[in-house]
Amino acid sequence: MEIFYLIIFSLCAVVAALIYKIILLKQSADKINERFSQSFSEDTNIPVTLPARDRHFLRLANTLNIELAKMRRQQIKFRRGDAEVKNAITNISHDLRTPLTAVGGYLDLLEDEEKSDNAKRYLSAIRDRTEYMKQLIDELFRYSVVISTVEKLSCEEVCLNAALEQSISSHYAAITKANIEPNISICGAKIIRRLDKNAISRIFANLISNAVKYSDGDLSITLAQSGAITFSNSASRLDKTQAGKLFDRFFTVENAEKSTGLGLSIAKALTEEMHGSIEAKFNDGKLYILINFPET
Repeated sequence: MEIFYLIIFSLCAVVAALIYKIILLKQSADKINERFSQSFSEDTNIPVTLPARDRHFLRLANTLNIELAKMRRQQIKFRRGDAEVKNAITNISHDLRTPLTAVGGYLDLLEDEEKSDNAKRYLSAIRDRTEYMKQLIDELFRYSVVISTVEKLSCEEVCLNAALEQSISSHYAAITKANIEPNISICGAKIIRRLDKNAISRIFANLISNAVKYSDGDLSITLAQSGAITFSNSASRLDKTQAGKLFDRFFTVENAEKSTGLGLSIAKALTEEMHGSIEAKFNDGKLYILINFPET
């Protein structure tokens, strides 16, 4: 009988030890998960440490710490390189403005000179390319500024209805100049979101500008009660592949006139920084730009 109780006691001790071991392993797993998540969310240098001394978990923690250290070094290298590129773009944009301004001045002087028809045509082409270069430089400068300050957006409660109406009103002359009669549908209920006022105005301005460039003569802008905003227009110059690349930096449709390919990239960067979503769809010859922001 004593042997029986001894066996029972031994089994209970083994079970208790196993339960304790399992608890320690669970704590180690939770600690790895906590530290790993913290390293990504807070960009901290705190290593993964464990309360348990299990060699398998310690080996896992050591491997994770090594990989996290490599990743942090790569992040630092990327950030430095990204900052250098942005600074280079800003400096180059500034340096190119002066000679282009001088070129524009000489072109103005040439306008007053007597010229042949061919010379007038050549002069017009030079001026057109010069204006395009100015536009590209300005967009490069704006892009570098926007990307550099995108994390410093100041969000407050904004009425999407009013912001959209104001943007349409501000660009109505450009829309009608392109012989486009817009179809606008804005819901009556006020849609409030926490956004940066300047950022949302730039997003709408870039989307309207894109519609003017690619539209075949129509433009529909809708704001639904859900807060979803849709810009749509017929676009015979586009196809599904091109529509999928519209948000890529410097992507332009081959026959798009005076387009830098940065407007929609800026719109995407600003939208995502304010936790919104933006996408392009192309169906039956029509381009749809859909944008949405989460409720406050």
